[in-house]
Amino acid sequence: MSKIKTRALSERSLVIAQYALFLSLALAIPLFHSQYVTGPLVNAILFLAAALSGSIGAFFIAMIPSVVALSSGLLPAVLAPAVPFIMMGNAILVAVFIILKKKNFWLAAVSAGFAKFIFLFGSVQIVVKLIGANPAAAAASSMLGYPQLITALAGGVIAWAVLKSLKRI
Repeated sequence: MSKIKTRALSERSLVIAQYALFLSLALAIPLFHSQYVTGPLVNAILFLAAALSGSIGAFFIAMIPSVVALSSGLLPAVLAPAVPFIMMGNAILVAVFIILKKKNFWLAAVSAGFAKFIFLFGSVQIVVKLIGANPAAAAASSMLGYPQLITALAGGVIAWAVLKSLKRI
């Protein structure tokens, strides 16, 4: 086998291994049951998947954590109507990061975090109307509000540290 083919196979194997790792973490991290632990770690995984595994894999991984959070109880069942919005928020984070990452990591991460936050903050109004005014509505407002911005930005910091340690920045 030629050196070029061997190298291409090796690079493809690395991408598959990274994708499998990100997928496994996206399934496991929501089981921690703390938004301030889970949120930054999930967002870091989304940034890392977007940076290292490509857009298709990152978009797929973006769909998983909210389903696991709902099924594991981190996200209360009454907030099930919020799951599609959370998935879309994760996809927005990935898309904005992918579009801007070649210009500057921090521009991409901060812009992606703000885009996700703005989308979810606006979406919470729809979710609150769907579930009505009750304690669950207050929980939706709380979970889909400013914590999303904080956890997205913290995820960017974690992803930067990992990428820096891998010498990928």
